Amino acid sequence: MRKKVILYNPKAVFFDMPLALLAIGSVLDFNKYEVIIVDGRLVDHPIKEIKKHLDQAICVGMTVLTGSPIKDALAITNEIKNNNKEIPIIWGGWHTSLFPKQTLIDEPNVDITVQGQGEQTFKELVDTLDKKGDLKNIKGICYRDTNNEIIKNAPRTIIAMDTFADINYELIDVEAYFEKKGNRQLDYISSTGCYFRCSFCADPFVYNRKWTAISPEVMVNKLENLYHKYKFTDLNLQDETYFTYRDRVIEIAELIIKKKLKFSWAATMRADQGSRMSLDDFKTCAASGLRRLLIGVESGSQEMMDWLKKDIKIEQVYLCAERCKQLGISVIFPFIVGFPEETAKSIEGTVKVAKELNSMHPDFSTPIFYFKPYPGSKITEDVLKKGYVLPQTTQEWSDFDYVGSSGPWVSQEKYAFFEKFKFYLKLAYTKQKIIYKPIQVLAQWRCKNNMFKFSFEKRLIDLFLTKQELS
Repeated sequence: MRKKVILYNPKAVFFDMPLALLAIGSVLDFNKYEVIIVDGRLVDHPIKEIKKHLDQAICVGMTVLTGSPIKDALAITNEIKNNNKEIPIIWGGWHTSLFPKQTLIDEPNVDITVQGQGEQTFKELVDTLDKKGDLKNIKGICYRDTNNEIIKNAPRTIIAMDTFADINYELIDVEAYFEKKGNRQLDYISSTGCYFRCSFCADPFVYNRKWTAISPEVMVNKLENLYHKYKFTDLNLQDETYFTYRDRVIEIAELIIKKKLKFSWAATMRADQGSRMSLDDFKTCAASGLRRLLIGVESGSQEMMDWLKKDIKIEQVYLCAERCKQLGISVIFPFIVGFPEETAKSIEGTVKVAKELNSMHPDFSTPIFYFKPYPGSKITEDVLKKGYVLPQTTQEWSDFDYVGSSGPWVSQEKYAFFEKFKFYLKLAYTKQKIIYKPIQVLAQWRCKNNMFKFSFEKRLIDLFLTKQELS
């Protein structure tokens, strides 16, 4: 009988497939281990599902994001230990990559944390735990030894993705995710890491500015098999920077066209990457099914962009926008406000660029977020030196989300302005039902003139339409 490895995905409001758990579960020896993935978003009582398998399990692994997902991960962790104190519980993901030791110090029921790319690390971990071996030689983990001392092993260098086994989507109920999403959208990741140095982002800290990807032919062959097996109609690429190499992207697009795979797809793009592509390149991507891009802008001020080490130019953003407008590709252009030392000129630039991009096409959107000092980023290091205090415990980090507060560098006046601006900007230029057309005309007037006082329409809509809290 195969031994079991239980993997848990904490509760959240999105229904993306648990790609991290699929990745680490797929590298295990199928002949030796049975992987059980329990998703807290899909079952009403996940602990009941987990308990069914605990007696035969080698360990329980969880992927944990900084913020509210910690709450559910902790609750499930503690319930598991109440039932079986001996079973090792492993946390991986962004939070433990940022806080490898603190998680173990704060939470005695968490036994091991994993940092960075987890496939090879988890494979070695499971084999070692199965044999009751020593953890001291496993790179990329932090753990307690027999003397209850916390040991942090050497980091693991990022490994080429082509060396790993195919992602085994049979480990999850794919149809259940299609149903929750409301369409037959398959989540997929074709690369890991990021080369860039944005000072507000933790990626440079976690992946040390390294990047690896599945080669084009291998990737499209895998997609072809998945396409025929699951009949998906849309592909959601979860790569941090999918368009890192133009030649790779175009080869993938051409192979999709050659194999006549009829699905749409969405991905992330940096504006500098898009600016290095020709219009014909964009057309090739569109012909292969590209329907939407996410292009981070962050600020409408070039001075602020440079301070953020974004390494793009505003002109590159507009170039990408024009090409997507011409080809009917929808784009999400995220912005961030509330940075330390942010100037009024920077705010004016963000408002101006957000309005211009949003009004270019009804399928363009410009969500605006408030900066929160996530650990690992250069800006956070700087504000800590100036006296800013981050949450001190894992429990405190569970209350640290990008929603729910505007951040410490946003005045009440700035917050009130942007809450109204975001509301009217979304209403003014996106496709609306006929019933909202009169309000849309008013919203366009408000945006053009920055007139957001006496916003009775917003109060009415806020009253009758409940907002979804995102985590």
